[in-house]
Amino acid sequence: MSEDTRRRYSAPVVDGVGKSASRAMLRAVGFQDEDFRKPQVGIASTWSNVTPCNMHINQLAEEAANGADEAGGKSLIFNTITVSDGIANGTEGMKYSLVSREVIADSLETVAGCEGFDGLVAIGGCDKNMPGCMIGLARLNRPSVFVYGGTIQPGANHTDIISVFEAIGAHARGDLNLIDVKQIEETAIPGPGSCGGMYTANTMASAIEAMGMSLPGSSAQNAVSTVKAEDSRAAGAAVLNLLDRNIRPSDIMTRAAFENAITVVIALGGSTNAVLHLLAMARTMEVKLSLDDFTEIGKRVPVLADLRPSGHYMMSELVAIGGIQPLMKMLLERGLLNGDCLTVTGQTLAENLADVAPYPDGQDIIHAFDDPIKSDSHLRILYGSLAPTGAVAKITGKEGTYFEGRARVFQSEEEAQARILDGTVVAGDVVVIRYEGPRGGPGMREMLSPTSAIMGKGLGNDVALITDGRFSGGSHGFVVGHITPEAAEGGPIALVEDGDRITIDAVANRLELAVEEAELERRRKAWQPPAPKVRRGVLAKYARTVGSASGGAVTDDF
Repeated sequence: MSEDTRRRYSAPVVDGVGKSASRAMLRAVGFQDEDFRKPQVGIASTWSNVTPCNMHINQLAEEAANGADEAGGKSLIFNTITVSDGIANGTEGMKYSLVSREVIADSLETVAGCEGFDGLVAIGGCDKNMPGCMIGLARLNRPSVFVYGGTIQPGANHTDIISVFEAIGAHARGDLNLIDVKQIEETAIPGPGSCGGMYTANTMASAIEAMGMSLPGSSAQNAVSTVKAEDSRAAGAAVLNLLDRNIRPSDIMTRAAFENAITVVIALGGSTNAVLHLLAMARTMEVKLSLDDFTEIGKRVPVLADLRPSGHYMMSELVAIGGIQPLMKMLLERGLLNGDCLTVTGQTLAENLADVAPYPDGQDIIHAFDDPIKSDSHLRILYGSLAPTGAVAKITGKEGTYFEGRARVFQSEEEAQARILDGTVVAGDVVVIRYEGPRGGPGMREMLSPTSAIMGKGLGNDVALITDGRFSGGSHGFVVGHITPEAAEGGPIALVEDGDRITIDAVANRLELAVEEAELERRRKAWQPPAPKVRRGVLAKYARTVGSASGGAVTDDF
């Protein structure tokens, strides 16, 4: 730490009338005289025992604090919340999941803003931790580094959390007995770390590293490893370098950096949630980014990673061959990444990648450009009579690219799940789940249980599902979410009736309802806005303030 940095950040603490009280308070939490002349680095920990994704993060927070202290700063650890999507999925509790992103951002901003931290390390492990932390860091715009908590190890027989969800559908079909389901449940989650495929947690960690807000390699490390502990410690030290050079998130989270993040998400075959979260992060940083940018970038970027849920491998297996750094170097050399973007190392992306070795010969997790999984993006932004302001699909090509079927309409996730499992939903159906959007849910639940039930029942090639809700990164099949305007706002999805013909075209990027305009107008006049499902508390506040999913579902866009 330079003497200039020491003077710049220590003066407000040491000088001025009325600072004795604040010094007295800080002495009680361990400050010594010399600490008052150091920059304060807040360590935002999302530790909790409510989910394996975050159960080890307290240890990583201590490592980050030690790294900041050793580099000449003074660390203070504070907590924010986490919820568990894996536990809440398929229940009313899932309505709080996306809401938690905003609570995390608000609480990180609140603590750091109140305490006046000079720099920050934020450590996240589950799906909403990462964008929540990033939105909070963007609002504060102080020198900051994000640390990913790391991926879980595979369960017995190469299983993970999605194996459990799909086992339920397989049992309903008669392919698995309850003893087999219980065995999968008991062994699929062996310890700490985030869900093991290229689901939302690993997707967002990869996007944040590609954006330059994590240290190189942070997104592809096992949760329980010396490498992850070293990454956390290095992040604490890196904040002091950023303070020295006055490098802030606004210097890193540029339009070009967001384009890099989108590129890497597509190459990895990442989660549809990345669309929602990257839009929200960009909006916070006042970077212009829209749904259509995902389409334009997707035209030139192939899917190269054979990772779950659509592929075969888990994140821990990608970690073993080098993580995402060799992939990023491949993309850079192909001209698909902007190498001039600044990163939290203080160097550019190209400088960080200069000495990265290629993947080992013989690996088949990351394909070559001349042998892609898909030649263009799997993230499809659809428009049409059912989605005037956009919808998001994840189409890898394995499901096909075109589906036409009859609507089977449900007013909630639970109703759809029951009818899938009892055999009401049959081949040729397009399952329509509505009133699950950000405002109507409220909370925009993930439809992981219904999509997993469809796959488990063996209907993955014969049934499509559309919703104004969203999907888990573990969802796969012919699915379309984020339909806007949502049903609660009178969007066309609110007007669909059983038996209507629906077309999903992932080549032309269209989502169409084959109903005459005169009939739609009749239905529109008869439609009544539903009464609010909740009237008090965080869900009610969220429903009143949240914006459209097509803009990232943010709550502070006034």
